[in-house]
Amino acid sequence: MKGGGGGGVGPAKRRWRGLAIGVLFLVILSMLVPLGFLLGLHNGFHSPGFVPLQHNSPSGDRTRRVDNLVRKLGPTLPKDILKRFVHEAKNETNSTNATHKSQQKKGISIPPQLELQPLSNRNISRDSGETGMKRGVDENVGLCELKYGSYCIWREENREDMKDSTVKKLKDQLFVARAYFPSVAKMPAQNKLSRVLKQNIQELERVLSESTADADLPPGIAKKSERMGAAIAKAKSVTADCNNVDKKLRQIFDLTEDEANFHMKQSAFLYQLAVQTMPKSHHCLSMRLTVEYFRDDSFDKGPTEKYSDPTLQHYVIFSGNVIASSVVINSTVMHAKDSTNQVFHVLTDRQNYYAMKHWFLRNTFRDAVVQVLNIEHLILDYSDKTTLPHLNSPLEFRVSFYNSGNALAMHNRTQYISIFSHSHYLLPEIFKNLGKVVVLDDDVVVRQDLSTLWNLNMGQKVMGAVQMCSVRLGQLKSYLHESSFNKNSCSWMSGLNVIDLVRWRELGISETYWKLAKKMSMKEESTVLASMLTFQDLIYALDSEWIVSGLGHDYGISIQSIKKAAVLHYNGNMKPWLELGIHKYKVYWKKFLNRENRFLNECNVNP
Repeated sequence: MKGGGGGGVGPAKRRWRGLAIGVLFLVILSMLVPLGFLLGLHNGFHSPGFVPLQHNSPSGDRTRRVDNLVRKLGPTLPKDILKRFVHEAKNETNSTNATHKSQQKKGISIPPQLELQPLSNRNISRDSGETGMKRGVDENVGLCELKYGSYCIWREENREDMKDSTVKKLKDQLFVARAYFPSVAKMPAQNKLSRVLKQNIQELERVLSESTADADLPPGIAKKSERMGAAIAKAKSVTADCNNVDKKLRQIFDLTEDEANFHMKQSAFLYQLAVQTMPKSHHCLSMRLTVEYFRDDSFDKGPTEKYSDPTLQHYVIFSGNVIASSVVINSTVMHAKDSTNQVFHVLTDRQNYYAMKHWFLRNTFRDAVVQVLNIEHLILDYSDKTTLPHLNSPLEFRVSFYNSGNALAMHNRTQYISIFSHSHYLLPEIFKNLGKVVVLDDDVVVRQDLSTLWNLNMGQKVMGAVQMCSVRLGQLKSYLHESSFNKNSCSWMSGLNVIDLVRWRELGISETYWKLAKKMSMKEESTVLASMLTFQDLIYALDSEWIVSGLGHDYGISIQSIKKAAVLHYNGNMKPWLELGIHKYKVYWKKFLNRENRFLNECNVNP
C-alpha cells in the first residue's frame, strides 16, 4: 500500500510543477512586452528619449507615428477637444493664456476689469489692413501699456536700430552649444566633436567678454560664428539625451526671461524717475530768480485794482513751473484780440513763489496783468481747510479696461484723464469778489482768442468743460461707494474750464467735494471719483474743437485736429519741457518761449 501510495504522488507533483512554470512564464512575458514597447523595440530599437541617427529627418518617424495615432483617435474625439489638446501641448510655457482660452471654450465668461492708476506727481515736476506682424506689435504694446503705462508707447516710438545684432546671435549660439555639450561629452565615440564644441565655446566666451556691440567684435568673428554653427549642427545630428538638452534649454530660457523682465522694470522705473524729477536747468532757473528777487526788489509792485475787478477776464493757473506758466500766459495774450482786460492769477507754493514773482515782474505780456499768489499763505488766511499744506496741481490718471478679448482691444481701452485736485476747490474762497474765472492747466498752449468763453450761457450749470464719454461713471462703479449716481454720466477733463463761481457758492460745491473726499479716504484714486460725483449733471459740455488733449502721451494725433483746436493740452507723462517729450508736438510749445532771456541762457534751458 505504501508503494502504491508513493507511486500516486509522483504524477500529481509533475502536473503542479508544469502549471507553476507556465504561470511564471506568463508573468515574465507580461512584464517584457510593455518593457519592449517602452524601449522602442517595436520600431527599430529606438528609445523615445533618443533621436535616431538619420540624415534627412531625425524625428520624421516619430512625427509620422504621432500623426497616425491622432488619425486613429480622430473619429472618437470631438474636434474642439482634439484641437485644444494639441494647442495646449505646444504652449506649455504659456499657462495663463491657455487657461483663458480653455475657459472661453467651456463657455465661462471672463468679466472685464478696470484699473485706475495715477500718473506722475507734477508737484515735483492703424490700419486694420496691415500685415499680422504690425498687429502683433500693437497687441504687445497694448499689454505693456496696461502694466507700465506710457513708457511702452515712448519706447516703441523711440526705438533705435540694434547695434548688437551679431552679439545677440553669438550669445544664442553659445546658449545652444552649452545645452548640447554635456550630453555629447559623455559619449566616448564623440570625443572629437566634444573637443570642437568646447573650443568654440571658449572662443565665443572670450570674444563676448570683451564685446558688447558689433563694433567691438574682432575682424574674424564671421568665420568663428560659422564654425560654431557647423559644430552645433553636428551635435544635433548625434544621438543625444533629449531630456538633458531640454532641461538645459529651459533653464536658459527662464534665466533670459527673468533678465528681460528685470530690464523692463528697470527701464520703466528710470522713465518714471525722469518724468517726476525736475530738470537741472529748471532748478537752476528757479534758484537764480529767487536770488535775484532778494538782491533787487525795485521791481516789486503792490497789488492793483484789476486783481479783484469782476468786469475783467480772469484766468487762473495752478503751477510750480516758471517756464510752463509763462508759456501759457504768453500764448493766451498773443492770440487775444484785446489784452487790456486780461488778468492772470498764478497760484504757486512757497518754494517757487519768489522765483515766479520775480519772473513775471521782469517780463511783460502786452497789456495783461499777472498776479502771483502763494497758495500756502492763502490757505492759512482764507480757508479753514487745514488738510492742504501745499500746492496740488491737476491730477492725471491712466484708466485701463481689462477685457477677455485680444490684446489690441485692451490697448484701445486705455484712456488718460486729468482732473481737479484739492486746491481747485479753494477757488471761491480765494477769489471772493469774482463771479467767473477760466482755469488753465500749466501744460496747455493757447492758439486762438478765448474771449468768447466769457459770453457762454451755461444756464444752471457750474462748469464748462470738454467731456470724455469713453470713460463713464458706470464703468468706475467698482470704485464708487455711492449708490445714487448716473452710470451714463461722462467724465470731464481739466485743462480748459469755465467756472461760474456764483453758482458754485450757491450749490456748495466745495463742501460737497470735501465730504465725498473724506468719505473716500482722500486717496488720489478717490479724488477723481469725488470730483466726478461732485459735478455730476453740473457740467456744460464745451465743443470738442475747443481743446485737443493727449499731446503728452499720444503719438497719433492728426495735424488737422491740432490746427483746428483753440487749446492744446499736453496731458500725460511726456511734457513738452522734458527730454522725454514728443518732439513733433514740441514746436507748438517752444514758439512761445523767450529764448533770448538772460536767465534761460545762463541755466541752459533748451527744451
